[in-house]
Amino acid sequence: MNFKCKFKRQFLSGPYMVWIVGFILLPILMILYYGLTDSAGSFTLQNITAITEPIHMKALLLSLKLALLCTAVCLILAYPLAMILNGLHLKRQSFVVFIFMLPMWMNLMLRILAWQLLLSNNGIFNTVLESLGLAKVQLLNTSSAVVFGMVYDFLPFMILPIYNSMSRIGSDVIDAAKDLGANTLQVFLKIILPLTVSGVISGIIMVFVPALTSFVISDLLGGGKVLLIGNVIEQEFMQSMDWNMGSGLSIVLMVFVIASMAFMNAHGNEEGGAAVW
Repeated sequence: MNFKCKFKRQFLSGPYMVWIVGFILLPILMILYYGLTDSAGSFTLQNITAITEPIHMKALLLSLKLALLCTAVCLILAYPLAMILNGLHLKRQSFVVFIFMLPMWMNLMLRILAWQLLLSNNGIFNTVLESLGLAKVQLLNTSSAVVFGMVYDFLPFMILPIYNSMSRIGSDVIDAAKDLGANTLQVFLKIILPLTVSGVISGIIMVFVPALTSFVISDLLGGGKVLLIGNVIEQEFMQSMDWNMGSGLSIVLMVFVIASMAFMNAHGNEEGGAAVW
């Protein structure tokens, strides 16, 4: 009987294993193959060391800078908002999740194109400034516009894990701390903040990783003037048709992503948070 149950579980996991092999492992192996070979199929590290070229290094550093800025802004906005939502004591948490996920139902391209119109020289922001007698501001095709688009797109991924961590904190714990003489600041620093570290770590990773690898937002809101490492890789694949170079740069980017996840995961464990992966 136990053998039959075990066989059924293994059989049901079959489609997931096929999905993992076909859409995760094989693409990674292909990237590794092309990144470590030249056009003739010979082994080389030239595609990886190409990241040290000035144009590639500049794009990588700019990507790291904007990803860190986007993550910091999302954290500053998400943490107070999660506290406010948790303080409302909503009976149905699924409704909160629905509200934040609702924009995600719309295609990313459409949402970013909408912001492209809003941030243009004749968009709503500049129209409001002009009506107030102020000079127009060049928002589109700048790094600020790219960060704005990233924050708009990735903010829900920061809010949800932090909100989930806060919703697990029992009100009796807060009441007990207040009964023992703790003020609001002490309750936050000694109870709320330590118990939400795992949510903060998860949110940081969920925002930083896609922000670092993003290229569509910088294409639309940067207008080709903001060149991130994702744009460089996309150009190598789609324009230059140099799969070897594009794969080599992708390997470098994967190393940065894995290193950042490992660092945040280790830091989360040191602080007493749950492991992220």
